[in-house]
Amino acid sequence: MITVVGIGPGDTKLLINEAKVAISTADRVYGSTRQLQEIAELTTATPMLLPKKLADLKNIPHQNQNVVILASGDPLLYGIGNWAMANFAKDVRIIPGISAIQMMFHQIKLPMNDCFITSSHGKTPNFDFLLQHEKVAMVTDTIIGPYEIAAEILKRNLQKIIFIGENLSSKEERIHKLKPEDVAKKYDMNVVVIIDEG
Repeated sequence: MITVVGIGPGDTKLLINEAKVAISTADRVYGSTRQLQEIAELTTATPMLLPKKLADLKNIPHQNQNVVILASGDPLLYGIGNWAMANFAKDVRIIPGISAIQMMFHQIKLPMNDCFITSSHGKTPNFDFLLQHEKVAMVTDTIIGPYEIAAEILKRNLQKIIFIGENLSSKEERIHKLKPEDVAKKYDMNVVVIIDEG
């Protein structure tokens, strides 16, 4: 059995009980170096680094074993969950986690209702479409992050406020509320929320 476990933004206190049970009873746990460090105290399973190519995961032995694949945030919100369901069929179960987007909205005390959720991971968003929305949440990457998003807002002369959440749930967590012109060029691992000014 393969179980994809959402481990949330990073703090193990935010894991749901089902995720803790799956991790603690696993034979092998696959994840990034950071993910494996975060859950190290919760399991005696053999830690395995995720391969650089997801296609290489297809061949992992999982018959008669409990194999866990760790996913940051929630596996089905721009995570590895969709890929796992497509490639492991009935042999996979998904355990949800708190997404960084959920965490961000709660930190800034803003309802998620009517929010458009997207990601810039490995793709260029359609900013004309995106910025028509009154409330947007975006998981970013190092190519299109807060600075590039702010530049697109300024290019269109829109009145928006940008919230940037760095390293959510960690000791290095920082939350910024900025006008687009005040956004810096670089931030640590982050989530961006954009709302209409006013």
